[in-house]
Amino acid sequence: MGQGWLDLAEATWTVRADVSAQGWPTVPEDLRNQLAAGIPATVPGVVHTDLLAEGLIDDPYLGTAEADQHWVGQQAWTYRAEFELAAYAGELKAEFCELLCDGLDTIAEVFCNGTSVGGSVNMHRRNIFSVGSLLQVGTNVIEVVFAPVLEYIAQMAALVGERVHVERDPYNLVRKMACNFGWDWGPRLITAGIWKTIGLRSWDTARITDLAVFATATPNGSGGWDGELRVHVQVSGSTRFAALTVRVHGVGATHADAEAGVPAEDWTEIVVPISDIEPWWPHSIGDQPLYNVDVMLHNDVAVLDEVRRETGFRSIELDTTPDADGTGETFGLRLNGELLFVRGMDWIPDDCFPSRITPERYRERVQQAKDANVDLLRIWGGGIYEQADFYKACDELGVMVWQDFCLACAAYPEEEPFRFEVEAEARDNVIRLSAHPSLVIWNGNNECIWGFHDWNWAEQLGDRTWGAGYYYDLFPKVLAELDPSRPYWPGSPSSGPAEVAKGLQPNDMNYGCVHIWDVWNERDYTGYDAYSPRFVSEFGYQGPATWATWVRTLAPEDRSATSATMLVHQKAAGGNTKLNNGIAGHLPAPGEGAEDFDEWLFAMQLQQARAVRYGIERWRSLRARCLGSIVWQLNDCWPVTSWAALDLGTNAAGQPVARRKPLWYAVRSAYADHAITLQTEPEGRRLALVNDGVEDWHATGAVELRRLGGEVLWTLPLDAVVPIRERADVAVDAPVPDDAADLALVVTVAGAERYVKLLVEDVAAAIPAPALEATATATATGAAVTVVAGSFLRTLCLFADRVAEDATTDTMMVDLFPGESHTFDVVGDLKGIELSTLTSPTVLRSLTVPLSLGAARER
Repeated sequence: MGQGWLDLAEATWTVRADVSAQGWPTVPEDLRNQLAAGIPATVPGVVHTDLLAEGLIDDPYLGTAEADQHWVGQQAWTYRAEFELAAYAGELKAEFCELLCDGLDTIAEVFCNGTSVGGSVNMHRRNIFSVGSLLQVGTNVIEVVFAPVLEYIAQMAALVGERVHVERDPYNLVRKMACNFGWDWGPRLITAGIWKTIGLRSWDTARITDLAVFATATPNGSGGWDGELRVHVQVSGSTRFAALTVRVHGVGATHADAEAGVPAEDWTEIVVPISDIEPWWPHSIGDQPLYNVDVMLHNDVAVLDEVRRETGFRSIELDTTPDADGTGETFGLRLNGELLFVRGMDWIPDDCFPSRITPERYRERVQQAKDANVDLLRIWGGGIYEQADFYKACDELGVMVWQDFCLACAAYPEEEPFRFEVEAEARDNVIRLSAHPSLVIWNGNNECIWGFHDWNWAEQLGDRTWGAGYYYDLFPKVLAELDPSRPYWPGSPSSGPAEVAKGLQPNDMNYGCVHIWDVWNERDYTGYDAYSPRFVSEFGYQGPATWATWVRTLAPEDRSATSATMLVHQKAAGGNTKLNNGIAGHLPAPGEGAEDFDEWLFAMQLQQARAVRYGIERWRSLRARCLGSIVWQLNDCWPVTSWAALDLGTNAAGQPVARRKPLWYAVRSAYADHAITLQTEPEGRRLALVNDGVEDWHATGAVELRRLGGEVLWTLPLDAVVPIRERADVAVDAPVPDDAADLALVVTVAGAERYVKLLVEDVAAAIPAPALEATATATATGAAVTVVAGSFLRTLCLFADRVAEDATTDTMMVDLFPGESHTFDVVGDLKGIELSTLTSPTVLRSLTVPLSLGAARER
């Protein structure tokens, strides 16, 4: 009969609790009885989302509800599905029938009509269970019993020994999303459930068990590109008289076929050379043509199985060329022969309950990254191997992906049975993700090597294993076997595969990729100037979520920086203290009471945006030596004060909304194709003109020294040609008066955003009280707000979400001199809203600084 599929998400599901287990004293008896009997469930999903749907728990994202729900993760839960099969059902007529579980979270035993068919202890991998002999005509029952994960962790600790980690629970002893146990930006919500697709797959004779697709591109010498498609196919069943055919369809390759004879017992490789393909590029360079690859398993009589993958042709290398003087090595991604400066951000799970993330939500979030000029997202190792729709969005929108293996900030045992699971998930995901052209590099872990060498882990661990065997041996071998088309790096940070043999520290500025966290944790953000790295894969700075998100999250009486409820949504150790210390000397320090909440939000969001932009400008000013900047982080998983550029809140309909913080606008500006930055160095001021566009940049314009009142004291003409993917430096050595409180350097260059830099910190600048005229007029998509400056306006912002929670503005943090104007384009549903509210002081505002705050400090 060939292949068949029955999606069990369409079955009738319930979930019930084992109320005989511990951890129930805090739960009312009537609720215990209800959960023992069972409640309706949705699959894919987890227990928390089912309890929310039934109104049995409060939304853990709001107020202090998180703390009331720890009992959920302490229980055993059983998911039960009933479904009917008629006598003629394909599942009963087929020779083989399997239960395919794409994701079980996490300690699961699976039953079919009362018989155990197997189990899983790994959230990150697929499971297949044979059930054909157990199915029957009529009603069938699938049950998945989830044991408490903390009990499993205790058993694993007894078996292999405890290891150092950075959170409350030993998340490093189970193969589950690490941040599920809490992080310094996320809540502790320990989930259980069927979080991905589950269904019955039936087949006769033989089937395609697994499929890996690798598409590479090379210049053909005639100005075009040729491609090579390598398809690795694994087949199960009787392959006698069977054959495999691969067919490629797409731009420039409407028909390309290759065929292999009887498939091998393990993997069969089929190579398809294709002429005149169009290569895949990140959006910052070119287009993203995609091709369909159809793989058919057939005999002389029928097609036995057929699988389709979508891919793109490109080449990718990691350039680690040694310096001529032997002092270090390059670290840069070379795609289709072009050495890139990566403009990246780190990605965390977009929800504490990933089953809630729809394809549309993934695409929206990737689009938000692209709109901020981000061309790479690094999937952090404390989360998940993302779902297919994330990578599809990246393929189509031209955003590259750096994929961590899912190990983070901990020592991991290398003994069995733990090692088996780590290898199984690595193999599973390397194959699953192979076709995606956006995936450009695999990385062994997040901060595990760094922790072992620099955080005193070695002394704590003694002779216990900690994961080195994974990072330096297992993962490279798995990739060499299954995916030799992509580069691999042992860790983030890491100085490379030979760092141990060379005696290098993992966070060496002359090698590999680095994390810079003393800035934020200990140092002022100007401390970025002390670093000249090769590639920064993590750095960042905290700031609170947007006004509209806090309004949905906090009751009015809780809206202050130090309220008990607000502090539930500040997970970083000493987070508020670091915010207060960091703002000193830069911006006016706001109060922390309820009456100060507006000022606190504005100041701390602005400080976050300024600090991260300062870092990005430093890294881009080093282009050639430094070839990448990955900001921690793009997104949030709940409402929180964090390092993210996009927060996560809800709207009036209860739908998730990722609102732009000022940081998002700062990243967009700092990551523009044509970047301008003034760097103050011992030799003097250096203007760096950076071109990451698609053609040479003729940078004509001027550097001016202006008073804040607008008077121009001197002008330095600019006329430079900056080649593609290069940097040009211009010395700015004209004299500057000693009294710099009302002075700014203004750089205006064709093809780039204007750059304004005060010569003292804002707290010491002679910034006048704002004088402006503002008018708001309706547009087809919202409103246009035009501001005419009557005085120097520093960091002019329009917070549209204060007027309509889903409204956005196109620009933020604009500097205007007297007589200049700027128009904000506000997009959103403004029906019934008085447009003049868009010009009110809490919505339209610029920085004001009392002159008594301190003496000038030269930048």
